[in-house]
Amino acid sequence: MKQAEPVSRHYFDWAATAIPDTDTVTGSIPSPELFGNASSKYLEGKKARLALEDARARCALVLGVKPETLYFTSGGTESNAIVLHSLLLRVSKPAFLYSAVEHPSIQNSAGVLKRLGLKAVSIGAEKDGRISAETLGEAMEKLPALRFAAIMAVNNEVGSVMDMPSLSRVIRSKPGAPIHFHSDLVQAAGKIPLDIPLWDLDSASLSAHKLGGPKGIGLLYLKKPLEPLNPGNQERGIRPGTENVPGALSFALCLEKHASAGALKAASKEAEQRMAFFITKLKKINRCILIPQDRNAEDKRFSPWILQMRFKDVPGEVLVRALDSSGIACSTGSACSSSSPERPVLEAMGLDAHARLEGIRISQGWTTNREDFEALTAAIEKALAFL
Repeated sequence: MKQAEPVSRHYFDWAATAIPDTDTVTGSIPSPELFGNASSKYLEGKKARLALEDARARCALVLGVKPETLYFTSGGTESNAIVLHSLLLRVSKPAFLYSAVEHPSIQNSAGVLKRLGLKAVSIGAEKDGRISAETLGEAMEKLPALRFAAIMAVNNEVGSVMDMPSLSRVIRSKPGAPIHFHSDLVQAAGKIPLDIPLWDLDSASLSAHKLGGPKGIGLLYLKKPLEPLNPGNQERGIRPGTENVPGALSFALCLEKHASAGALKAASKEAEQRMAFFITKLKKINRCILIPQDRNAEDKRFSPWILQMRFKDVPGEVLVRALDSSGIACSTGSACSSSSPERPVLEAMGLDAHARLEGIRISQGWTTNREDFEALTAAIEKALAFL
């Protein structure tokens, strides 16, 4: 019996994790002499420590911050948790705001804090998934005890780009005790220009595997040190655990290669062109509805790296499986909430339950090309004809 020809694969789930970048992974492998524990005081440990601090300085240079404000973690989720859970140690129970389109790591931590007695308020998004300065300001007026706000820079499911300078101005305009402003930058790093000082952030989270690096290494930016709920002897007391020197070196290479100003400008232009090409094709498919519906081919409200769409009367999970059989890897949304049928981001944007279940997410990366989008379009048309 003749075996079927293998199906060529086309990867469209970069927002979940990037295809490993060979240069950043192999280029970060330390020499054998760097095997030491970076917290040890003998020669081998000192060599590892020097490499770790070199990686920190290089990350800081790309991000435009001081090296002493950066802490290596296991990823974006831990970075978010360190900051949010520190609220439990405040003497007075502070109120805090977070956007309704945050990543599950923020949403889940907020749920825990609510159960432990803190006042947590979710603020709604506009139909394009962005948080408006007006909505933020109105929510702040209702919370005089507000001491913390968390708003991501780029949404991980629809690609909405927040107006961070405007949001920051609203937060800083509140009289009285200052508000800690935290932002999840995981989908922003390497995709849009970052300006942590201009946005006046108190803390921010980043993750290497979204930039082609290894899983298990992240960054936490802290303008000022805070008291963590789970302190340790590593990373100046912010977290426990042996330092991941190879991961830190890889993260530095990832940021230098994909988040530096020059590299980002060139990559973003190409991503915009590819996404415009694909959106133009989608608009010719009758059953396709972009999310939001008014998104156009060159829409600056959104990151060109992420697109959410739905197809009338086709459940997203069904279409994702059909596309997988045609060699297309994509998802319905965040991999961190793939076990749940709920789509809180789409709900916050005003989509009804039926429409939310039809949503699928396409996300591209640096190795994506126009031929990949041609294959994706053909696979969608084939699936729709069958379904």
